[in-house]
Amino acid sequence: MSKRAIFIVTFALLLSNAMGGLDNTSVNTALPAIISDLHGIQLIGWVMGVFLLGTAISTPLWSKLGEHIGNKGAYQWAAFLFILGSFLQGMAPSMLFLIAARTIQGIGNGGMVSLPYIIYAKMYKNPRKRMQVLGFVSASFSTATIIGPLVGGYIVDSFSWHWIFYINVPIGLISVVLVQIFYKSTPNRIHAKQVDYYGAALMTMAIVALLGAIEIVGKANPWLVGGLFLITLVLVVLLIKVESSAEDPIIPGRLFKNRPLVIDFVLFTLIWAAFISFNIYGPMWAQGILATTALIGGATQIPASVTDFLGSGLVAPGRRFMSPQQVIMLGVITIVIGFGMLVLAGIKAPYWLILTAGAFEGFGQGMCFNELQIKVQQDADPVDVPVATSFSFLIRMLSQAFAAAIFGIILNRAIARGVSQFHSITVKMMNQLSDSTKVHLLPTSLIPDMRRIMFNGLHNIFLLSFVLMIISLVINLWGLHLEKVKFAKQKSDAD
Repeated sequence: MSKRAIFIVTFALLLSNAMGGLDNTSVNTALPAIISDLHGIQLIGWVMGVFLLGTAISTPLWSKLGEHIGNKGAYQWAAFLFILGSFLQGMAPSMLFLIAARTIQGIGNGGMVSLPYIIYAKMYKNPRKRMQVLGFVSASFSTATIIGPLVGGYIVDSFSWHWIFYINVPIGLISVVLVQIFYKSTPNRIHAKQVDYYGAALMTMAIVALLGAIEIVGKANPWLVGGLFLITLVLVVLLIKVESSAEDPIIPGRLFKNRPLVIDFVLFTLIWAAFISFNIYGPMWAQGILATTALIGGATQIPASVTDFLGSGLVAPGRRFMSPQQVIMLGVITIVIGFGMLVLAGIKAPYWLILTAGAFEGFGQGMCFNELQIKVQQDADPVDVPVATSFSFLIRMLSQAFAAAIFGIILNRAIARGVSQFHSITVKMMNQLSDSTKVHLLPTSLIPDMRRIMFNGLHNIFLLSFVLMIISLVINLWGLHLEKVKFAKQKSDAD
């Protein structure tokens, strides 16, 4: 490929990366308007959950598909599903339709976030040049997450939430066309290993059954909920059996025999589960309780995006005088402070407090992500570095998917209790509370009680996130102990 073609393909792949960052934050900003229009506050957990679920499940499968049909074809199929899902969401007449379309988009997103890294490795053989390109990747995503809330808020306030999704269509098509024209891939001459179809199918069914069981807790017959949990258990047992004999397993069991690596995975799970609560419910706090516009509500995510970038950038300098586990400890403590502020905040807490809490959480997440991603690759055996890296992405997505469902249950239960106490307040009215364009239609005398109901739900969500981070703190202390033992052994061996 010529330098010009490589530059154009890189630009096309950066567009897909920017779309992911834009979608993450702009959709969160638009959620209050979406649930108000489609009357779906009780399904809010599914909106984020199915997207993350689709991304998590499909990510390891897209790389396998790339081995068989080529990375170019696999990327184009992934982008097509992302575009299709975006278009259908914009047309959604109901929450169930929106959730189904968002699942399609999530499946496509799994390929759009993973396949470009494989393509970069093919185009940029020089490691130094590749590192520069990956810097542009990080910058494009961070920029998109920063402007996402502003773009999302402006679109919701000026047009309608439907255009949040339509905007992805032309951007995605440009990326697909540029890759088709300018990316020249060579046929894969290496015989790919047998795809672990059984393992992939069992993993998918187990995750869907578990997420479904969590989502219907308190809503459906206890026997149905128990049955889904039992099905999940059976599928997990079958998955373990299949993976033990698979030629190229989706999840190798040997990963879980490495204690430092397991600690990395657990920290990834807890930190990302906690952080998504702020991504989803920070804008809702601003719009539903402080009565801000969608634009101002979405701006609650900006400080976190900025400090996430700063925290990530300080990891390398910090490693000069801190160990990996100490860097992670600093990040975890910073996140604990952020959620502690939200837990202690009252219903009359000012807007700047939400921004400050988000800044603490973003900085801590940036430090934890950068260090944990490197540490996973260092703790894994050399032969397991690729699969460990892939699995770390998988569990981050899964933890966010399950956390989104659980947080949705917490909010729904708080709303149900509040509606039962105030018979003049309905769930439909609660749907309208967080939409600045419709809140004036509500009875003025009931708004304070409605805000108290929503505040109780949000407070409980952030309290659970705070607890998750305290658990992360304790687990990281164990990691520090193992790290000291490892360094002591290395010193002894050197002597």
